[in-house]
Amino acid sequence: MTLRLPVRLAVILAAALLVSACTTQRSSVPARTATEELLISTAADRAAAALSLSIPKGVKVYIDRQYFQGTDDGYALNAIRTQFLKQGLAVVDDRSQAQAIVNVSSGALSTDEKSLLIGIPALQVPALPVGTSVSVPEIALFKTAQDKGVAKFVATGYDARTGKLIATSDPQYGFSHLTNNTIFLFFSWQTGDLVPSGIDQNSLSVQNIANGIPRELGFTGNIDRSKSQ
Repeated sequence: MTLRLPVRLAVILAAALLVSACTTQRSSVPARTATEELLISTAADRAAAALSLSIPKGVKVYIDRQYFQGTDDGYALNAIRTQFLKQGLAVVDDRSQAQAIVNVSSGALSTDEKSLLIGIPALQVPALPVGTSVSVPEIALFKTAQDKGVAKFVATGYDARTGKLIATSDPQYGFSHLTNNTIFLFFSWQTGDLVPSGIDQNSLSVQNIANGIPRELGFTGNIDRSKSQ
């Protein structure tokens, strides 16, 4: 009888570790996740919004992108184009019709990541038969992992006929971030600046999935207590 309690505790702990090992989250089926794309595009929006050239309104400009490279550069270039249109410039697609050429270049358009783990990282432990191994899941007493989007843009305008400099911008930077925190394996939360407030990000949340379970099965989602009498 005295051995039953420790045995039960060991079984419960083993079950908890198995549950934590089997719990996974995948943000996207394609090779790149939507989170990565949002990190880059949000940083690009912020860097583009800071670009400004002292070129008079109404001047026809052609945007030369030969020095602009980076992940999702198509979106970033359109953000820059939109910014110039907001400043009153007439953006043309035919270089021969332009009064000024604007070179745009990217010093950065990608993501960085960093993390801190207090606990035991995921390990491969040798097992029998010889030559095989068993995966031991990560055990996080505390973990914080941050993904950051970074963009750096510069624009230079010159006369389309003479090639003389008209205006240039200082380097403009844009940043975005998403941070995931975990305490004691199971308690986690997320912070970031990718999605504005008021946008529904939780269409696939556990709560909404529970709310969609037919009541005939005997399960119900969270009750909105604000409507209770």
